[in-house]
Amino acid sequence: MTTSQTTTDHDTIRQWAEARNGHPARVKDSGDKGGLLRIDFNEPEERLEEISWDEFFRIFEENKLALLYQDKLEDGATSRFNKLVARDG
Repeated sequence: MTTSQTTTDHDTIRQWAEARNGHPARVKDSGDKGGLLRIDFNEPEERLEEISWDEFFRIFEENKLALLYQDKLEDGATSRFNKLVARDG
């Protein structure tokens, strides 16, 4: 059985993403509050624009987000599962 974890720690998020060749991005033209954030992997998706980690974390904090993520799949392979969620409280 796999488990997911939630964090707001910037270093943990950056290390997790970069270990999987991920980089910070946001949905183009996503409007208010800085845009919809994503962690993009490998080839950039056309609807996403790469942003700096500083910009990513500025929007992350302004919107009071947390990262729900998984380290390993059931077979032990590295997982890229992640979701940006609202913080509790």
